[in-house]
Amino acid sequence: MLLEVRDLKKVFHVGLFKRKEILAVDKVSFNADSGKFLSLVGESGSGKTTTAKMILRLLPPTSGSVIFKGRDVWSCKKIDELRWYWKQVHAIFQDPYASYNPLHKIDRILYQVFDLMEHSGSDKEKMVKEALREVGLRPEEVLGKYPHELSGGQRQRIMVARCYLLEPKLILADEPISMIDASTRASVLKLFSMLREEHDTSVIFITHDLGLAYYVSDEILIMYKGLIVEKGSPDEVLDHPKDSYTKRLTEDIPLLYRKWTGF
Repeated sequence: MLLEVRDLKKVFHVGLFKRKEILAVDKVSFNADSGKFLSLVGESGSGKTTTAKMILRLLPPTSGSVIFKGRDVWSCKKIDELRWYWKQVHAIFQDPYASYNPLHKIDRILYQVFDLMEHSGSDKEKMVKEALREVGLRPEEVLGKYPHELSGGQRQRIMVARCYLLEPKLILADEPISMIDASTRASVLKLFSMLREEHDTSVIFITHDLGLAYYVSDEILIMYKGLIVEKGSPDEVLDHPKDSYTKRLTEDIPLLYRKWTGF
């Protein structure tokens, strides 16, 4: 067991004097095994991204726990504990441009990885160039440039190159291909598969696209209004949906896509 999420709950307090409560995530529980591709599927506002932020330690939970390799990640306070966690758990967000400091060149974005690795060797340049080539980029075309000088697909590939350098055990990919062109999407998904095959990396793939989740996943979790309303293998969820919300999602999958993917 790589990751255990137990009864995770998040309540936001909004409005005047923060008296109004919004229940964003309600007692969500699931496991992620090593080397598995798990998809969290739901419409905007269903609680998917909030769940991911709590796993990443970007947003404190109201209650519940996130256990990674047997350790409660929200009990990690010391810098060496946090470095241990963030080296093994990495995120790729929806907007590749928002993931970068626009004032920093791509070189710095990649070389910062070595701060987590505590790598003091002289082969950093070689490792960076190798990572870029692995994700289909030419080092001479991206190094020395600022994020705005690259395309969305290139910026997203650089985020995957960071993962390649870190060799994380878990990647949280929040709509990672929704803002890049169709020709690049398949390549990014193949890069995730490469990391899984070479480093036994697990992926939590967050998306609103049930058809895409069927294509890439070992297990699918359906979220609706902060709850996990259904979970199972792709075939179980698509062929025999039990929840009414899941049935509605399956009905929205284009008939042509159904024909291509075989369901």
